Amino acid sequence: MTRIAVIGANGYLARNFTFLCKNKANIRLYAYGYEDKQLDGYENYASIDVFSEEDMKNVVSSCDIIYFFTGKTGTLQGFEQHDEFLNLNIRALVNTLNTAKEYNPLVKIVFPSTRLVYKGAEHRLTEDAEKQFLTPYALQKYMCEQYLEMYRNLYGIRYSVARICVPYGSHIGEVSAYGTIGFFIHQLRETGNIKLFGDGHQTRTFTYIDDLCKDLLFLGMNEACDNQVYNIGGENLSLKDLAGLIVNRFGGRVEYIEWPEYALKIESGDTMFDSSKLDLLTGLSERTRINKWLQSI
Repeated sequence: MTRIAVIGANGYLARNFTFLCKNKANIRLYAYGYEDKQLDGYENYASIDVFSEEDMKNVVSSCDIIYFFTGKTGTLQGFEQHDEFLNLNIRALVNTLNTAKEYNPLVKIVFPSTRLVYKGAEHRLTEDAEKQFLTPYALQKYMCEQYLEMYRNLYGIRYSVARICVPYGSHIGEVSAYGTIGFFIHQLRETGNIKLFGDGHQTRTFTYIDDLCKDLLFLGMNEACDNQVYNIGGENLSLKDLAGLIVNRFGGRVEYIEWPEYALKIESGDTMFDSSKLDLLTGLSERTRINKWLQSI
C-alpha cells in the first residue's frame, strides 16, 4: 500500500487527481489544505498550515509520496501579489523540503511545473529546450525545480517534475473545463464570441485531465522517473483552430482583437511539447482528442 499525500487538495489539479485515485486498491490517499474541508467531501482530509513545522512534520512523516499542488497561478498577478506568490510558490515548497530532510528523507515529491519556463519556438520543445522567464510565476516554478534538484543532491530527497502545458476537462461538479478551453467556452456562452489576440496562431499542447492525472500517478509510482523532469503530452493546436472547434460545437463566432500592451510583453509564443521522454516509459500511444471531448459535453 503506497501512502500518498496531496497538498493543496482544493485546487483544480489536486481535486481531479484525488477523484481519479481515491478508490485505487494499492493507494492510501491523504488530502491536505488550508481550508476547513475538502470541497468534494473527501473524508480523509486535514486542514494544515504549510508554513508550520509541526503540521508538515505530521504530513511528511506519514507518507511515501507527496503531490505538491500548493501554489498561485497567474501572469500579471505575480507582479501585483508578489508576497503571496513568493510565499505559496517558493517558501511553501522549501518548508516542505526542510521538513522532509529532517523527518522523512525517503519521501518522494511530485511537482507540477509549467510550459511558461520555456522560450517559445515553432518546433516541439524537449525538456532541455531554451528557457525564458517573462513573469514571476514562470521564474518561481523553475526555481522550485532547482530547489528539488539541490535537495536531492545534498539530502537524497527524490522528486519528479511534470511540466504541464494547458490542461482541460474536469470531474469537479461545478465546472466542465478549465484554463484556456474553459475560458473560451465561458466567453462564448456569455457573449456569443471568442476573442483572440492578434491572429490566433499561437500554438499550445492541450492535455485532457484524465491523461494528465494518469501521467502524474505514473511519475510518483515509478522509480524510473525519480529525479527527472518530464513534459506532459497532448494535442497540439493553435488558439485559432481551438476556437474554431468550440464555435463549430456550440455556435457563435471568433473575433480577432489587438494585443493589449502588457499581455503582448509577457506572451510566450508557441509552446508545443515533445513528450517522448515520458511516453516511452508509459507506453501511452494515444491521448484524448479535444473534438471528441467537446462532443461529450
